[in-house]
Amino acid sequence: MLLTRASPTLLPSTSASPSPPSPTLLLWRSRGRGGLVSAASPAAGQHRQARRSVMAAAAAAGAVPAAKLEDADALIDSVETFIFDCDGVIWKGDKLIDGVPETLDMLRSKGKRLVFVTNNSTKSRKQYGKKFETLGLNVNEEEIFASSFAAAAYLQSIDFPKDKKVYVIGEEGILKELELAGFQHLGGPSDGDKKIELKPGFYMEHDKDVGAVVVGFDRYFNYYKVQYGTLCIRENPGCLFIATNRDAVTHLTDAQEWAGGGSMVGAILGSTKQEPLVVGKPSTFMMDYLAKKFGITTSQICMVGDRLDTDILFGQNGGCKTLLVLSGVTSVQMLQSPDNSIQPDFYTNQISDFLSLKAATV
Repeated sequence: MLLTRASPTLLPSTSASPSPPSPTLLLWRSRGRGGLVSAASPAAGQHRQARRSVMAAAAAAGAVPAAKLEDADALIDSVETFIFDCDGVIWKGDKLIDGVPETLDMLRSKGKRLVFVTNNSTKSRKQYGKKFETLGLNVNEEEIFASSFAAAAYLQSIDFPKDKKVYVIGEEGILKELELAGFQHLGGPSDGDKKIELKPGFYMEHDKDVGAVVVGFDRYFNYYKVQYGTLCIRENPGCLFIATNRDAVTHLTDAQEWAGGGSMVGAILGSTKQEPLVVGKPSTFMMDYLAKKFGITTSQICMVGDRLDTDILFGQNGGCKTLLVLSGVTSVQMLQSPDNSIQPDFYTNQISDFLSLKAATV
């Protein structure tokens, strides 16, 4: 039986600037992973006490503590569409997670619509399509929604003037999606080698026709880009500040966490004192876009992801069912930490559990 949850508190609409993630939502990242303990040990008692604290905190916040998924069929039958995050859910780096092809085939055989959403803006939808193909997955480009695409889609949704330009602090994925949408752009990786020689009286020029600055994850980030984007936002009347996401960290290697797109966004926020409009998770823009495109109600969607503060919050903000998988960055200890206030409807080890978890028979 599916749990009934309180209605989520929605983020401000995309016409307003979303607030940055609160420190509370990020605290769980710093907690260590606990080991297994004997049920009779003092540590086990401490664990049970911590779990009770989590449940009490969740109850105080009006949230139902996440339930371990036990009847996959009931969840599958309750929705029409599954939205999957990619990294940590479908793959890790360039390696497919076990059981993913069979799980996706099973869901398609049941008539479920599958959509894949990622905050990574370094690739376009076409480039992500090639990655799915390389991993042996048959995924249509129309089923893929990256935050690079979301930035272009947002500009289309507001009828951004075609005679205006977009300055990009980001990588190739954003440029390609802007081109496909018919928008003029400048910046991107080509500005990665540009430097500013600060001489007495030096004045930096910028294009007065820039009507939006789009900031995403950028491995070629530098001071030139910070200053150029700042000048556009400060001095060009009505210039938009758009962020693909505000992720604090990303996983470029499996050895450690790396500074995410939020660090680039934070630099521009710091110099302009202007909050960005976020189009990626957990903002509801992509959810609203998907619901409209496919003609479905969000209550008929299950969001599946491995991050609490982006994937699960994205689903909750959109009014969807939510399933956390432990195959990515979040452990059960993080989920059940007293510092964590984001509770999905269900959690499970990985999406291939859909193939094995059945309702208990009496």
